Amino acid sequence: MIHNIKVLLVLILINQNSFSQEGIAVYSDYLSDNYYLIHPSMAGAANCAKIRLTSRKQWFGQDDAPMLNTLSFNGRVSEKVGAGIILFNDKNGFHSQKGLKATYAYHIMFSRDEIDLNQLSFGISTGLIQNQLDETSFDNSNNDPTISGQIQNSSYFNIDIGASYNYLDLYLHATLQNAIETRREFYTESETDNLRKYLLSVGYVFGDKENILWEPSILFQLVGKTKEKQIDINMKVYKNFDYGKLWGCLSYRRSFDSAEFPNGSVISSQKLEYVTPIVGFNFKNYMFAYTYSHVSGDTKFDNGGFHQITLGVNLFCKKERYECNCPIIN
Repeated sequence: MIHNIKVLLVLILINQNSFSQEGIAVYSDYLSDNYYLIHPSMAGAANCAKIRLTSRKQWFGQDDAPMLNTLSFNGRVSEKVGAGIILFNDKNGFHSQKGLKATYAYHIMFSRDEIDLNQLSFGISTGLIQNQLDETSFDNSNNDPTISGQIQNSSYFNIDIGASYNYLDLYLHATLQNAIETRREFYTESETDNLRKYLLSVGYVFGDKENILWEPSILFQLVGKTKEKQIDINMKVYKNFDYGKLWGCLSYRRSFDSAEFPNGSVISSQKLEYVTPIVGFNFKNYMFAYTYSHVSGDTKFDNGGFHQITLGVNLFCKKERYECNCPIIN
């Protein structure tokens, strides 16, 4: 009984983290030089085109543990227009999602010359997502009519819209995900509308770019219908070398909402809370990063953390860089 309660609580906390797993769940991938993954307005905002491949694995040693793989590309296609594409595969037990997002972005430069960064960007992503539920291994000895014994599929279309402002060492991003209300029939005959998610990112970079740069930032998430809220508090550090750049990050995520569960004769509550250290380096036009997330709290499914590897390549880089502490853009 106690084990079942713990499993139920963990499922509730996972739901708080992924917000019904519609599209790409917002983890810490964006901190590995990939803000485009959550903000469409960042497509082509940097002075290089970027390819990023991520692979995330949760709960090593557990069967059918959650996995997420993403492949993204974005770059500038003209002076003011950027474009991008994201492919992803998200698997969680018997449920999985596969999808594609294509992005168009428009960038307005207010700078007086090409080395001052003062850029306002707008972006829109159109996505096609396929949900899949594999019931082939379900036990249906009781002839439950809700179990088909087959692989169920359901596809839907949605869009994300957003805006970014990069001014010297400061950046702001705002995005609305799942902007279109989409009613689907997958787990039930009348499934509720998808959940709109609001994202707000703010960050500032300071220090000596010839020595060490510091980048504090936050990411705030809000689901419109359920009012679920989360915040990431991040600190990134960069060290430049002749051959490239070494960097590290520490991120702390906490939900504003808690899940209640019986604990003996009392009702206890627990909020989603985890710490994520990231280490990475850039060598010429190549990038590598390793991410580890550790979940806090007395009740959790597994003591192991979440592991992620990111590989990246920068292409078609401009020779002139902006005169600012702006590693996301430069």
